Amino acid sequence: MNFRELVQTRRSVRKFTDKKLTNEEKQTILRAGLMAPTGHNERAWKFFTVEDSSTLLLLSKSKELSAEFLAGAAWAVVVAYDNSKATWIEDAAIAAVTMQYQATDLGIGSCWAQLRNRTTADGENSNDYLARILGFNSDFEVVCIIGFGYPAINRKLQDEEKLLWSAIIER
Repeated sequence: MNFRELVQTRRSVRKFTDKKLTNEEKQTILRAGLMAPTGHNERAWKFFTVEDSSTLLLLSKSKELSAEFLAGAAWAVVVAYDNSKATWIEDAAIAAVTMQYQATDLGIGSCWAQLRNRTTADGENSNDYLARILGFNSDFEVVCIIGFGYPAINRKLQDEEKLLWSAIIER
């Protein structure tokens, strides 16, 4: 698929089949994230991968709303960054979306759960909650968790009629 088609095809998928991703598919997705551009070539990210269903269930409770879909994902990547680096948030976000485009090209669905500055339903800081579950220290902060899996539903292509061309301001 060419890039134009890829951009129009990529949609958030929150319902997945039970089919597991192959090791090769997971490696290809992670490779894309590791090749993403970074400021000053710092590569300040960490990718924590999760396939265990009980841990995916815990990830689905990492913020108060909108992360429930992670419990049904085949695999998840927790995208964290070294917060001592200059462009940490940007680098992690670019890596995350690069992995999502790669997944789409493989026929795999994905959805991003934004975690930065969020809390669990119990009011615990989401980053602290994830650090406890995944065993990382305070040098890292989570930007998002991406759930991956084979789509249980077919999403329509992005609707070109809904593009917000008014957001383009020419000077």
